[in-house]
Amino acid sequence: MKTIGLIGGITPESTIMYYQTLNKLANDRFGGSHSAKLLIHSFDFGEVSKLQTTGRWDLLNDITANAAVQLEKSGASCIVICANTMHLTVEAVRKEISIPIIHIAEATAEQIQKKKFQKVLLLGTKYTMEKTFYSDVLKSYGIETIIPNEEDRSTIHNVIYKELSRGILNKNSKEKYIDIIHKISAEQAIEGVILGCTEIPLLIQQDDVSLPVFDTTTIHAKKAFSFSIV
Repeated sequence: MKTIGLIGGITPESTIMYYQTLNKLANDRFGGSHSAKLLIHSFDFGEVSKLQTTGRWDLLNDITANAAVQLEKSGASCIVICANTMHLTVEAVRKEISIPIIHIAEATAEQIQKKKFQKVLLLGTKYTMEKTFYSDVLKSYGIETIIPNEEDRSTIHNVIYKELSRGILNKNSKEKYIDIIHKISAEQAIEGVILGCTEIPLLIQQDDVSLPVFDTTTIHAKKAFSFSIV
C-alpha cells in the first residue's frame, strides 16, 4: 500500500471517519494486524470556518496548497481533502503538487453513474450547495443536481456547523433532514441523495430514507484506498 496524505481537521469528526474507514479497508484487504499507511495534516477548524464565513478563499487556497505540499514532501502518493466544501481549493492545490488529488465529487459521480442515475439531490454546506464547483463535476458526468430551497439550505448548513462539526447528534435535526429529503422527493423526480458533507453520514444513513444515499465520506475513502494499492 502506498501512503495516502489526508488534509483533515475540516472537521475533526469527519477526519476520524476517514481514519477508521481507511484502516478497516487495509485490514480487510491484508488481514492480520495490518492498517493503512497515512499522513495527516490537520487544520484548526475554527480558523478555517472563520475564513469561509468571511469569504477568504484566497487564504484557504494558500493554506490547503501548503498542506498538500508538506504531505507530498513527507512521502504521500496522493492527496485526500477530507471535506466536500474544501474542494473549492482543488485547482489551487493542483498547481503546487505533482501527485494526484482524489476528488470527492468525481468519486461520487462515478458511483452515481454505476446506478445509471441522472438526477440527484445534493445536501451539504451552503457553499457546496450554492456554488457550482460540485454540481459542475456532476454535470460533466451527465448528472443533474437538485438543491433544497433557501430556508432548507440554511437549516442543513446550520446543523452542520453548529452540531455535526462538534460531534453533536440531535434527533430533531435528523428529523428535519429526513423531512427535507422526503419533501423534495415528492416534488422532484430525484433518484438518489448525495450526503455532500463529510459529517452528514454521522446523522443520516441509508436506513433512514427510501431513496439510495451516497455517503461521500466512505466513497471518497474507498477511492483513495483503491488508488493506494500497489
